[in-house]
Amino acid sequence: MAADEIHLNDIGTTFLITVQDASITTDISSAVTKQIIFRKPDGSILTVDGSFTTDGIDGKVQYSTVSGDLNQTGLWKLQVYLVFSGGSWKSDIQSFTVFPNLN
Repeated sequence: MAADEIHLNDIGTTFLITVQDASITTDISSAVTKQIIFRKPDGSILTVDGSFTTDGIDGKVQYSTVSGDLNQTGLWKLQVYLVFSGGSWKSDIQSFTVFPNLN
């Protein structure tokens, strides 16, 4: 997923998610939509467009944070949302913590 420790208002933190089904990497190369849905500690949702790291055969989707993304400390959750010509699919939910800064 991301760096070992994520801090409030970090910019450029890359989330790298490998989409799997029953522990087997899924070929997602034909996905026409690749989004990462973040649930913030207050329950609000941030949806961003993800991108392949290669061609999608490896099941990897990534996103690098920009200013304003990581604006709350606490427990966050994320889920990949993919749309294919034959339907849509969501990944397992993953959790991570955003830590406060000293100042």
